[in-house]
Amino acid sequence: MESIIEIPPHAVVGIYGRQNANIELLRHIYPKIKITARGNELKINGEEQEIFLFSERFHLLLQHYDRFEQLTETDILNITSAEDDSFYRMDRQAMDNDIILHGREGKMIKAITPNQRRLVTSAAHNDMVFAIGPAGTGKTYTAVALAVRALKNKQIRRIILTRPAVEAGENLGFLPGDLRDKLDPYLQPLYDALWDMLPMQKLLAYLEDKTVEIAPLAFMRGRTLDHAYVILDEAQNATESQLKMFLTRMGKNAKFFITGDITQIDLPRQQRSGLIHASRVLKDIPGIDFVFLDQSDVVRHHLVTKIIQRYEQWEEGHEPAEKTN
Repeated sequence: MESIIEIPPHAVVGIYGRQNANIELLRHIYPKIKITARGNELKINGEEQEIFLFSERFHLLLQHYDRFEQLTETDILNITSAEDDSFYRMDRQAMDNDIILHGREGKMIKAITPNQRRLVTSAAHNDMVFAIGPAGTGKTYTAVALAVRALKNKQIRRIILTRPAVEAGENLGFLPGDLRDKLDPYLQPLYDALWDMLPMQKLLAYLEDKTVEIAPLAFMRGRTLDHAYVILDEAQNATESQLKMFLTRMGKNAKFFITGDITQIDLPRQQRSGLIHASRVLKDIPGIDFVFLDQSDVVRHHLVTKIIQRYEQWEEGHEPAEKTN
């Protein structure tokens, strides 16, 4: 039996992948059928049932690309192997609902993976959200997007970004420049996200009038943060006492978003991570939610997923995980 699937011309390059890498992966996943890619047509030859199964999943891949404007190796593996594909069967309204905001030059900032969408949903229903997961899973980017949207919608009055400066021991005095100059190396990922979402002049104005404020974690002590979206990044490098201090700064009409990767703790061995402690102590409090991301949420280069997998395999099979307390 033969079947032909037409691909929208604008999607051909993204669907096929670089040097047809995505098609080669599909051939490996579906060895019982012959897949021939010609122009914007995919010719499928094989048994009727095999073609039916392939076509069902391939149309989900097309829908995924239409929704997120990308199709990675991880996306293909997740969609083709999912036992329950109902999550991937989204209508146009659901696709539009994934857009968090439109950034610079109309760029659509979206929740791309299932757990990123859980973050967006959680933030809508909880005032304090912990996003815990490995590098590249969009924790910080999603948090900043939600904060900028809340500011644009006048739901809050300011955004406060903070991060432990572990490498400087929270003592930034020896670094040159003013406070922002001292913090910039540690807060660059937050700046990168902001540049994507706000026009340059608008962002500079916000920084000038403290609508967007950059502050080290140590400088949060004694403050009450009202009408603000507050993001603590790299929270795994906050000690138990630091994180407790930070969380108790929460004021009226405030949203707190805490992100961290508990596999990359840079604290001295004698100090315990406040993020690990908080995930155990605060997990059952209404209004506080923990969302755990994993390697399937990685939205960086496809090699990042493989690197994370290999490190996990090495730690599990060759040596015990390094203690964090």
